[in-house]
Amino acid sequence: MCRHLAVLGPSEPLGTTVVEPPYALFRQSWAPRRQRYGTVNADGFGVGWYAPEDPVPARYRRAGPIWSDPSFADLARVVRTGALLAAVRDATEASADGEAAAAPFAGGPWLFSHNGALTGWPESVAPLTALLPRADLLRLAARCDSAFVWALVERRLRGGEPPGRALAATVAALASAAPGSRLNLLLTDGASITATAWGDTLWYLVADGRTAVASEPYDDDPRWTEAPDRTLLTATRAELSVVPLSPLSSLPSLKEPVS
Repeated sequence: MCRHLAVLGPSEPLGTTVVEPPYALFRQSWAPRRQRYGTVNADGFGVGWYAPEDPVPARYRRAGPIWSDPSFADLARVVRTGALLAAVRDATEASADGEAAAAPFAGGPWLFSHNGALTGWPESVAPLTALLPRADLLRLAARCDSAFVWALVERRLRGGEPPGRALAATVAALASAAPGSRLNLLLTDGASITATAWGDTLWYLVADGRTAVASEPYDDDPRWTEAPDRTLLTATRAELSVVPLSPLSSLPSLKEPVS
């Protein structure tokens, strides 16, 4: 369900990583190579990016497939950024939410995407609504599971929790309430990337001054590395680490310098 990508690196057109590589997110919308659930990601797409000296990201989202939008082709060619988050969507179930259900979701400096699905949605996670103020529930961007996941994460971020703890705590709560859920979460503020691997694929590449974290590699560069399942990835332009989510001692910590 869905494919997503976050990149930190030199200022370059959006299309450099989202469209141009041979297996870019653009191509993953109809021909993903490592997608375990679903086959075509044509239920919407979105990209968010950061402009210099502006902490609040811009977004472009649509309800249809990425390949059918000629305006995005122009956008990807000319808009430059040093940080982005993009996603193509395979909806868990049909809805009338349109582009509101397409990642990235946003709040303050944050961009967020969820690759996966909540088992038994929405009944299974109904008890977790108690973690959110009623006003937050009324402000949900869409009536889909990913929007609810974002609301849980955003609430923790607004409360001052660091991004790694916010994602890890949210995954723990959702996995307990809805066992079997797939919870690959991706978060950036333009300076860092935080992600979880929980039930689906997650890869990362540190090369040529760029750090990329994605559902699957966008090219055949041998430096792509797959994050083990049930791990938390954190990255900046200076360092990347992968540590276990649960249990805490089951996997080694991995650290790589960013070149």
